[in-house]
Amino acid sequence: MEYRNLGRSGLKVSALSFGAWVTFGDQIGERAAQAMMQAAIDAGVNFFDNAEVYAGGKAETMMGKVVKKAGWKRSDLVFSTKIFWGGDGVNDKGLSRKHIVEGVDTALKRLQMDYVDLVFAHRPDLHTPIEETVRAFNHVIDQGKAFYWGTSEWSATQIMEAHGIARELGLIPPTMEQPQYHMFHRDRFEAKYAPLYDHLGLGTTIWSPLASGLLTGKYNAGMPKGTRATLKGYEWLRRRFTDETALANIAKVGKLMNIADELGCTMAQLALAWTLKNPNVSTTITGASRAEQVVENMKAIDYVEKLTPDVMEAIEVILDNKPDAEQDWR
Repeated sequence: MEYRNLGRSGLKVSALSFGAWVTFGDQIGERAAQAMMQAAIDAGVNFFDNAEVYAGGKAETMMGKVVKKAGWKRSDLVFSTKIFWGGDGVNDKGLSRKHIVEGVDTALKRLQMDYVDLVFAHRPDLHTPIEETVRAFNHVIDQGKAFYWGTSEWSATQIMEAHGIARELGLIPPTMEQPQYHMFHRDRFEAKYAPLYDHLGLGTTIWSPLASGLLTGKYNAGMPKGTRATLKGYEWLRRRFTDETALANIAKVGKLMNIADELGCTMAQLALAWTLKNPNVSTTITGASRAEQVVENMKAIDYVEKLTPDVMEAIEVILDNKPDAEQDWR
């Protein structure tokens, strides 16, 4: 496994990591969860991602039980939670100081941990001043309940504003952002965030690297039963796989699979390795419903070096969606 710094911080995270979204607390039991986390650790994974909203908190509860039962050394691992959607109460959502502080406390109880390494603002809160959010996350860090704080799906402008406020007040700015990034979703990560990597040293923990399964190739022949898109509550995802854009992308996946075959890897491994070719990716969060999937996903690290400039160009020709570079006026 390769380990990368989380942006300009000194924290090392595994290039491939493992997240609890969808499966933990909903699709799988505790035994399967432990098998998947053990498979990830055996492959060198040290970062495990979670959020208060995943399965209504059950994902954190399950991960906490697994970690306590397994007896893994806590200091060897990096855990996260994300705060925004904590419940139905009027103050159980958003990024107010009240919800951030109480949300972190509740998450720690579910995880059975004294602290998380990373805590994210799961979305921007247009109804709370960013200064309040910055101060609240700094309070959490000062209390020893988290080491770093960051954002998820914030705009470049919002991240810059948070940094400016933190610097002005002598506080800790966001260290990392958790954005969606994959072969079919590139503009924000590659173009809009581009100035933030050098200017701010922004780290990234990217999610949905397989486009919710589209980049595995399993949707090439239709909608298979038992997949995420067929689950109750994921009708939005099912619609995403049947519109005109999705059908065009599925056709591209068919062509990309030829490149995967030439390299001797699966389509999923190719898509994961492709994200890691971007040096601004600190870690790529993977998901799975079986330990065998974890093992296969982690093999993607072996194919990163096989994505030569010629292979990357062949991929670009198929994708035909590279964001425009900033205009050089000289």
